[in-house]
Amino acid sequence: MSRLNFKLEKEANGTKARAGKFTTLHGEVLTPIFMPVGTQATVKSQTVDTLKAMGANVLLANTYHLLLRPGVEVFRKFGGIHKFMNWDLPVLTDSGGFQIFSLPNSRNLTEEGAVFRSYVDGRNILLSPEISIETQKAINSDIMMVLDQCVPSTVEYALAKSAMELTYRWAKRSLAARGDSPQSLFGIIQGACFTDLRKQSADALTQLPFDGFAIGGLAVGETKEERNDFCELSASLLPKNLPRYLMGVGTPIDLLEAVHRGVDMFDCILPTEQAQRGVAFTSVGKLQMRRGIYKLDDRTLDPNCSCPCCVSYSRSYLHHLTKANENLGWQLMAIHNLGFYHRLMADMRNAILNDTFASFYKTKKEELVQSDGVNPPVSPFGT
Repeated sequence: MSRLNFKLEKEANGTKARAGKFTTLHGEVLTPIFMPVGTQATVKSQTVDTLKAMGANVLLANTYHLLLRPGVEVFRKFGGIHKFMNWDLPVLTDSGGFQIFSLPNSRNLTEEGAVFRSYVDGRNILLSPEISIETQKAINSDIMMVLDQCVPSTVEYALAKSAMELTYRWAKRSLAARGDSPQSLFGIIQGACFTDLRKQSADALTQLPFDGFAIGGLAVGETKEERNDFCELSASLLPKNLPRYLMGVGTPIDLLEAVHRGVDMFDCILPTEQAQRGVAFTSVGKLQMRRGIYKLDDRTLDPNCSCPCCVSYSRSYLHHLTKANENLGWQLMAIHNLGFYHRLMADMRNAILNDTFASFYKTKKEELVQSDGVNPPVSPFGT
């Protein structure tokens, strides 16, 4: 039986969107859900209070980075990440698999694991399935991820097959390393953009007693159409009675499309990363606050938002902060973007429960692709 006791509450008609809930060691989680990325035990520019105020319920932390700094001895001293960072709600830890993908020139990959050169002190560090799980056990996250080999979605068939098979072998080792820990553990479906490999991966992994499954290997080079197609395929291959997690995706429209295809959980750095660049996701489109058209704009950032950023500050001031590279601009716009993401997830959940998601999807799809354009009028989107 799953450690999460996942309950599928509703599947909407005319779509594969679904609403569910599950229980972790640190509380209940309602799906669909977006998880802000707190790579190094912090979501950049945010406090735990601002995160909670904007609706965050689960945070994601990075095993590879936390293994290097502050190190497992710190988490063992504190009894885990929750006390260490003063966060009392659920945490999901990734396994370090993405670092194996993203640092190809800084590691050596073998059957045993991946050897990295530490960016902290230059030591060679082995990250194996067992070490990844032991680190996650020390972090004491609610949901752990198996160590996987992620490859670009555009790789040739032989490499995609080899990575998928290695991911399966590592998944079995990760499961054995978890032992009797009460922490939940997700398997990860791989296979790049090859239908038969995705099916083989899902067929093999779903025979193992995981508490949920993630769709890996997307948003790493494929087209949006391919991403949607392989997201839908992968989700369709997974059990209905367990949560489904699309890793590292994405923009608001990506989330809508993936929920429409049956995915429950998401994470991405975009809300804070784009805020740092002066980009805001709003109900009137994606706005680039570095643009000169906002220099004298006294309107609120988003007319349909009541977050602290929108209540208290003008587009003109946010434009100034962005141009001046002031951290306050990043912080305020990240608060807004995170709130926008969490409201979007809540709206999707309500639409699923009310069985209106099909119409919601059609309307929202048009809204979420708007932007302030290349050469917009002085007052974009009206007054």
